[in-house]
Amino acid sequence: MWHQTDNAHMIELHDIQTAAARLQGQLLRTPCVASRTLSDITGAQVFLKFENLQFTASFKERGACNKLAQLTAEERQRGVIAMSAGNHAQGVAYHAQRLGLRAVIVMPRFTPGVKVERTRGFGAEIVLHGDTLDEARAHALALAEQQQLVFVHPYDDPDIVAGQGTVALEMLQEVPELDTLVVAVGGGGLIAGMATAAKALKPGIEVIGVQTMRFPAVFNAIKGTHLPLGSSSIAEGIAVGSPGQIPLAIIARRVDDLVLVDEGDIEQAIVMLLEVEKTLVEGAGAAGLAALLKYPQRFKGKKVGLVLCGGNIDPLLLAAIIERGMVRAGRLARIRVSARDIPGTLAKITATVAEAGANINEVHHQRAFTTLAAQNVEVELVIQTRGPQHIAQVLALLQQAGLQAQLI
Repeated sequence: MWHQTDNAHMIELHDIQTAAARLQGQLLRTPCVASRTLSDITGAQVFLKFENLQFTASFKERGACNKLAQLTAEERQRGVIAMSAGNHAQGVAYHAQRLGLRAVIVMPRFTPGVKVERTRGFGAEIVLHGDTLDEARAHALALAEQQQLVFVHPYDDPDIVAGQGTVALEMLQEVPELDTLVVAVGGGGLIAGMATAAKALKPGIEVIGVQTMRFPAVFNAIKGTHLPLGSSSIAEGIAVGSPGQIPLAIIARRVDDLVLVDEGDIEQAIVMLLEVEKTLVEGAGAAGLAALLKYPQRFKGKKVGLVLCGGNIDPLLLAAIIERGMVRAGRLARIRVSARDIPGTLAKITATVAEAGANINEVHHQRAFTTLAAQNVEVELVIQTRGPQHIAQVLALLQQAGLQAQLI
């Protein structure tokens, strides 16, 4: 179990209220609205906080703006430095540009080009260094020392935590009847701030954190477990190996529980938000909904607030997730058809599929790479269907036509 050692940075409600006053007019007060369809699907009353609508598409702007707005004239003169592979980088760069400060952002070498360019677009100086976040962090601290820059930590800083906590203030102002908050957890800054605000305003409220199975660092620290850390996650925004000491102290005292979700749960939640709410989130932004889908009994009947904390997802990754979601829903299927290798066989197969009302995406006509007899042919089809029942109808029609067909 993790034991608290230091109360010096235990932020309180007034810190968050002061941050909210500071942020007034500096960033978007995002909507927090009910989702009737997601409520029907999950069995809970679901309210969504659309932080993916912030200008840099993430809540990280809140902490960054709160921190930068409090710098002294002398610190402003020196400029700031941050280490981040994603949303924190953009939040710091954008608000530094707004305030006319020099900003240096250290990013690991593997950072997707789209995030590097967006951060550069906010006028920041980008330094690509190291293969891990830890190597990038060490380099950022060294540069801060050399160039006398103010280091802006992504989560282990009371001003950052207080800024992130303003999310809960807004949610409870919009929807005071919320009885549960479900929040993605990486370094811990967001949930620490939100739990502080929520528990002070409504002591009976339940605050539950969500981590991925691949990065359960806070889960391990709080519950005393030793689950292994993975190397990558679809939710890279919460793929944090070493959470902050300040957030951990707050989480230990103010967060009710932590749950784990796996990669498939997050993929399913991303597709669902896209289809149902017409809203785009990154992996971390879908973690809350993933928890509701994975543990429906736990949240049944509760008034649950979910934070769609970020919307910066790589378009190619999104394309792959949508396609995999179609496969899971039975709307994209791969079938193998075996038949005599005579003229007209392929035409017969495709005509039968067309008769069944399915659309063909891909055709692979195998002769050499098959264990069938030499006079037979194997045809693999990827087809678009309406769901599992429709797939069964396609297979039945192919079999009625004298063809051997199976799902693969």
